[in-house]
Amino acid sequence: MKRVDDFRLRLGKHELVPIMIGGMGVDISSADLAVEVARLGGVGHISDAMIKTVSDRRYKTKFVKDKLALYKYNVENEDKSAVKFDLGKLVEATRLHVEEAMSRKKGDGMIFINCMEKLTMNAPKETLKVRMEAAMDAGIEGITLAAGLHLGSFALIEGHPRFRDVQLGIIVSSVRALQLFLKKSSRTGRLPDYIVVEGPLAGGHLGFGMDWAQYDLATIVAEVIQFLKNEHLDIPVIPAGGIFTGSDATAFLEAGAAAVQVATRFTVSEECGLPEKVKQEYFKASEEDIEVNQISPTGYPMRMIKGSPGIGAGIRPNCEAYGYLLDANGKCAYVTSYNREVALHPEARKIAVMDKTCLCTHMRNFDIWTCGHLTYRLKDTTRKAEDGSYQLLKAEHIFKDYQFSTDQKIALPE
Repeated sequence: MKRVDDFRLRLGKHELVPIMIGGMGVDISSADLAVEVARLGGVGHISDAMIKTVSDRRYKTKFVKDKLALYKYNVENEDKSAVKFDLGKLVEATRLHVEEAMSRKKGDGMIFINCMEKLTMNAPKETLKVRMEAAMDAGIEGITLAAGLHLGSFALIEGHPRFRDVQLGIIVSSVRALQLFLKKSSRTGRLPDYIVVEGPLAGGHLGFGMDWAQYDLATIVAEVIQFLKNEHLDIPVIPAGGIFTGSDATAFLEAGAAAVQVATRFTVSEECGLPEKVKQEYFKASEEDIEVNQISPTGYPMRMIKGSPGIGAGIRPNCEAYGYLLDANGKCAYVTSYNREVALHPEARKIAVMDKTCLCTHMRNFDIWTCGHLTYRLKDTTRKAEDGSYQLLKAEHIFKDYQFSTDQKIALPE
């Protein structure tokens, strides 16, 4: 009976344990987690979602405070087009986070960064280019392009000296999305080094509509592998979303996948950036507590725990401090919804906004509990104490359980 450890992922000159940890923001896939996974021989991700906020929390910078002070005059204004990111400070924040992770790296694994296209930041192309190039300058080993089609992303960085050196990958949820990406990127003469195929059971933003339950990861992966074979393209395919055990992972590897991307089980690791009280909420969640809704201002459906405090919270938009989801015209769907509710309830001291959420603020405060569909199974991976709390797990324990387990077994902690 084969195990994950019987396979290897080859990226460039690297031979890796075929386990990749997904890039969960905001700082949920922390540097601590990425460093540990790299030590164990896999691929760890950090995320550049709300990178200035992460820098302030981790490295005692004052990027958010400075940005708010600069644009405080605009707080009451519905028009947020004036609220811009200082690209130099964006570079500095990215450099701090990447260099800190890379300086601690040990072992034969790799550390990548997840870059979401939907973080449009009131200047989509300019800010994405800066984020990716700053990460490459700081020594990141790979960039995973997420939350968007990224049709122009390769072109943004093709002039960078590391463009053909750093590992570049794309997350897709269909053959069609992959075809569009390859066609648009072809003029750079650069293929992706790996393709993450994310299925409908993944956490956070989904690449599907509200009909997500009609799709199946194994089917999509098989279609992508067949498409690449037909096109004579040798690119590693990495399934993601709902791969909960080592046996689940092995089944994909035996079917032709090069590795698997996993995340849900690592949300309750000691190294994960979530606060411990939120990790306990993940453990406690039942299947009925998990939903896919449309409250994200990005327009993508999003999977989360129903009890997330940020759902329905009608707080004033914090674009002047954050503003990561402002589009090229300085607009965000939450700002529109908030202003609508204020107009409808002019005398109310507190309003509720149910259709959208201030994602920047609530992700920063860990009040939107994004999760994978199988989060309700986390309680079965650990031990419950007499006080009702669940034992957190070391990332090494989870990683090795994926790497060596068979027969759908899950190893409990000591």
